Amino acid sequence: MKLAQPNDLVILLARDGKRYLTRLLPGDRFHSTHGYIAHDDLIGQPLGREVRSQLDQPFMVLKPSLHDLLMNLKRVSQIIYPKEIGQILLKLDVGNGKRIIEAGTGSGALTIALAHGVQPEGMVYSYDVREDMLRIAQRNLEMAGLTRYVQFIQRDIAEGFTESDVDALFLDVREPWVYLTHVCQALSDGGFFGALVPTTNQISWLLAEMGRYPFASIEVMEILLRAYKPVAERLRPQDVMVGHTGYLIFARKVALLPETDAGAYAGESNQRERRANARSADPL
Repeated sequence: MKLAQPNDLVILLARDGKRYLTRLLPGDRFHSTHGYIAHDDLIGQPLGREVRSQLDQPFMVLKPSLHDLLMNLKRVSQIIYPKEIGQILLKLDVGNGKRIIEAGTGSGALTIALAHGVQPEGMVYSYDVREDMLRIAQRNLEMAGLTRYVQFIQRDIAEGFTESDVDALFLDVREPWVYLTHVCQALSDGGFFGALVPTTNQISWLLAEMGRYPFASIEVMEILLRAYKPVAERLRPQDVMVGHTGYLIFARKVALLPETDAGAYAGESNQRERRANARSADPL
């Protein structure tokens, strides 16, 4: 049985569904419109139980999930949402011991998820050119207790990455196609590449440039999520839906034989398009 300890983060879940992320500090209190709860009444007690405020309002005391941590970050920029992060973790094959570069640290949402995935023996190398972004992300990583698995690097990635032979690399930057030479230099053969862009124009520009580099198995996707109201008698979608957050592009960096053209393994649709273009260009 896990007992809550001083400095632990907990979720206090109210009956109305509101979730409050709170750090337990001796002598402190959690306050809400439903009353207050003394932290001392939670410290040393089991998690996953119901407690009541001084107004006799019930709360569940829970250990926060990774999703809870991501959705309660201090934000100074748009974060990558959990619905994309789950796919990113799978497509980049994130796991214990992996070495992963991300560029475009932002507020650190993806950084937290990557660090959570590579622990305890892996490392995330997080690049951002802005010192203020790195400071915010570092504080968010400290909140999540994952700073030991991340190296923050203030550097313009146009100068290249300082690591090589990494397992995966993800770009959340405005013009990812500009940095593909550096991406290929940093990735191991067979390594996983990913990027997120907000517009279809950016997808096209990135795909066009990727055709000049040794990438295989290119995929483009958009992930839509619609939540439902969990009421058995009147089950229906939630009134508000996040319509669009970004497009994801994934690929594998490969080592090609000298006679093989870059982009040869980009995917069946790309191969069909190249064949069609070649036929249209044939004067006969």
